[in-house]
Amino acid sequence: MTPHQTDRVATQIINLLVAVVVLILLFLLGDIIISGLPHISWHFLTSPSSSFSAGGGIRDQLFNSLYLLVLTLVISFPLALGAAIYLSEYAGNNWFTGLIRTAIEVLSSLPSVVVGLFGYLLFVISFHLGFSILSGAIALTFFNLPLLVRSIEGSLHAVPDSQREAGIALGLSNWRTIRGIILPAALPGILTGIILSAGRVFGEAAALIYTAGQSAPIVDYTNWNPVDSNSFLNPMRPAETLAVHIWKVNTEGVTPDAVSISAGASAVLIIVILIFNFGARAIGNHLYKNMTGGK
Repeated sequence: MTPHQTDRVATQIINLLVAVVVLILLFLLGDIIISGLPHISWHFLTSPSSSFSAGGGIRDQLFNSLYLLVLTLVISFPLALGAAIYLSEYAGNNWFTGLIRTAIEVLSSLPSVVVGLFGYLLFVISFHLGFSILSGAIALTFFNLPLLVRSIEGSLHAVPDSQREAGIALGLSNWRTIRGIILPAALPGILTGIILSAGRVFGEAAALIYTAGQSAPIVDYTNWNPVDSNSFLNPMRPAETLAVHIWKVNTEGVTPDAVSISAGASAVLIIVILIFNFGARAIGNHLYKNMTGGK
């Protein structure tokens, strides 16, 4: 075979493999959404769940998932951003940097059940936080940090050195160069890391069973006082998330419509993740254009 023919064959094989991956993804998403869409209604989205009778909804579980996601990102993103900036822009090639990278790799290899049991023993029991949204968010921060740190660090590394040199040539300090030049240029990659970690957090169940709990007490959505036990914003209350609810309905559900609830909740979970992904990318692209002057 000539080099041209070899290149064509390799390209076709790569395209075929990509097509297989895309088809598998479309099949999984399509099957979940098509199976669940007939069971989704306004009543289903705005009604509390029911343990024994049919007709329950996912209102509290859906809000708990979104609240937990926001709280986890609020805690984990600043830590991950600081660690990534240090590793990319300041850290030298020494034993301490190697120790940090090893710790990140070890943390990323821990099963979610182990993270959940660690959170249960430390935050729920030792720190007396109980089963709560805060316990779940802190546990998911440990679970989420490695992915965020590596994604952000890779994005910072991808910025050409010429942009760093341009900042230094203009007399900017290292920090001002990072803040004003490097971070805006790395924004798309940083946003990708946030999206990946958000999808992982939103679909996590095992770690939250031991930290956030499996109950969804009725809360007052008109009470905006976060220190009130009845407030929907109280981070110290137990909170069953949508992923935990799906697991619980499939394993322990005794309601007559358990299959419908599981299918509808699974479809909602996928749809919310897709909306978050596309929405975050749209906002990120808008910010990137504004910060870099692109079109």
